Amino acid sequence: CPCPLPSGDTALSRLVRRLLSARRSLDLCLFSFSCPQLARAVQLLHRRGVRVRLVTDSQYMGLHGSQIGRLRRAGIQVRHDQHSGYMHHKFAIVDRRMLITGSLNWTTQAIQSNRENVLVVEDAEYVKAFQDEFERIWEEYNPANYRFF
Repeated sequence: CPCPLPSGDTALSRLVRRLLSARRSLDLCLFSFSCPQLARAVQLLHRRGVRVRLVTDSQYMGLHGSQIGRLRRAGIQVRHDQHSGYMHHKFAIVDRRMLITGSLNWTTQAIQSNRENVLVVEDAEYVKAFQDEFERIWEEYNPANYRFF
């Protein structure tokens, strides 16, 4: 299949299927994002009309291979930190009902070579805690709140 998304039953294809189940929203809070297959899945959701928001680390979003610029150019809302220290979270929330979290940075290196863990949770209590953290960071990283002087 010339399809740009992964096929077969692999860890990556299972993650992509979870992401593509989004119908209304996808909130991403990721330290590093350079995996093209995951970026294509996120772009596809955006083109389908799913509201996609992404929070990332400012130091890692400009590295070679980062997909952040590609997602921004596609019209996806991206915010990043403005201070020292890393925005080191690694989680996704699908439709405010499913949490995907773990050690996995969304990089090709991590997916192909590393020993990583990913936990998928649909328990409302856990999803709410991560959604609250996402909303807090989303507002904190609002460009209207940046201080330049």
